[in-house]
Amino acid sequence: MLLGILMGSAVSLAAGLLMTWITLLFLPSKYASQLTAERAPLGEAIAVFTLISGAAALSFYGELRVRQWRFGAHAATLALLGLAVWIYWPR
Repeated sequence: MLLGILMGSAVSLAAGLLMTWITLLFLPSKYASQLTAERAPLGEAIAVFTLISGAAALSFYGELRVRQWRFGAHAATLALLGLAVWIYWPR
């Protein structure tokens, strides 16, 4: 159940961030120039949460089908989640 919650949350975060990036593409140039500095962190966040989504989906599938490789997928999911915490934890 926790894997499903994690997977759904990561997918929704990645999708929301991607839609924000797409919205920035359609802004008029006078507004887009103000947000230029935000594009790199936004791209990084999209990449991080897309990777977490993929690992969590693989982990979820492996758990449902009771595959032997599911523990590796669990470890990858945990490692990527730890990476997100490390990147976004306030300093």
